[in-house]
Amino acid sequence: MSSADELSEDEQVKQLLSAAGLHENERLEKLLKEYKFKDCDAVDVQNAEGISPLHAAIASCEYRKLNGESTSEDVTTESAACDTVRLLLESGAIWNQLDKNGETPGCIAYRLSLYDLYELMVDAGVRAEIILNRLDGYERLNDAEDLESEPEQDRQDGAQDIEVEDVDDDEVPVLVESAALTTTTDVTSGLNNDVNSVEYLASNLVLTRDKLLDGQQNGVMMAWESDIMKQSADSLLTRPGMKILNIGAGMMIFDSFVQGHENKPDVHHIVEPHPDILTNMEEQGWDKKSGVTIHPGRWQEILPQLVAENQTFDAIYYDTFAESYSDFREFFTEYVLGLLEPDGKWSFFNGMGADRQISYDVYQKVAEIDLLEAGFDVEWHDMDIPELEAEWDGVKRKYWNIKQYRLPVCKFMD
Repeated sequence: MSSADELSEDEQVKQLLSAAGLHENERLEKLLKEYKFKDCDAVDVQNAEGISPLHAAIASCEYRKLNGESTSEDVTTESAACDTVRLLLESGAIWNQLDKNGETPGCIAYRLSLYDLYELMVDAGVRAEIILNRLDGYERLNDAEDLESEPEQDRQDGAQDIEVEDVDDDEVPVLVESAALTTTTDVTSGLNNDVNSVEYLASNLVLTRDKLLDGQQNGVMMAWESDIMKQSADSLLTRPGMKILNIGAGMMIFDSFVQGHENKPDVHHIVEPHPDILTNMEEQGWDKKSGVTIHPGRWQEILPQLVAENQTFDAIYYDTFAESYSDFREFFTEYVLGLLEPDGKWSFFNGMGADRQISYDVYQKVAEIDLLEAGFDVEWHDMDIPELEAEWDGVKRKYWNIKQYRLPVCKFMD
């Protein structure tokens, strides 16, 4: 075999992908140590089609499957691929690199029904995301003094009333998807850092018959979520006379189900930061409904006040926009503990990583681990999602691209 100095970079990439695809682990391990690339580690190198060694190790199984039927050769091939994938992951391979088709290695395993390989990739994603989330927490501690010295930005700046209009679908650009899940991932809709809280709160919202969009045509809330909201309300309102707290009103879908529920609560608090939505709520008379209290502002500002007042609730729902997973973790580790009655339940809109199946599965496991660490049990209730392709007309980015919703119901551990 030629030495690394005698081969072009393209030839080195071909050899790495060949060794990974053929599951020749001894050769692959040697090449990973020998080959050096300017822009990335050898384990993460990609060819012109975006194929990385992880992609190659998994995709090669497709060529050995016979009309989709399971054979002993298929099982042997998948087992060999698992050994290669473990080697690559232990060598530091990035779990969610995208190829030119927009697939991560785990997406390929899922598409080919290679479930052992798929679980390996999910577990790799969970490990990576937990580390990133923990590192983000350390970074926040280190930056705390600088953040405290900055003046708070007025949420009203640049905000206008909701404009009710029809959106010209042909004029709305489509954003190329990224598989990157970091602590900036929007827990509600799966968005990464395309939008942040400050930009969202200053944006001019557009409300149509079936969707609420921000100024960049990102979907804040959409009518197709109604069944999810109804079942979420049903899972929390288990008896009459309860006290419920909702974080994030949006199109008021969840709150409408709460008000119309057979177990309508006596106390219904709503925290909503966006001035356009608050104006719309006032126009609809939400501030005059019996038992309803509206808290204008971000939950980070409102919830400490409620805790200080010793207010507690039988049920809590969380559905925010343009916030990160670390914000969500802060919510349940810092505030649910003080706001939820001992026998209470809480839930959240589970849209984390919902632009692809593997991201959704990764963040369910990450959330389970963090919830358990915070002292909560969680039950997941599966709901089938109808075909949504037509729903994305006029929306910048498809934030839901999987077939089942997992509705969480959380309570304190016994």
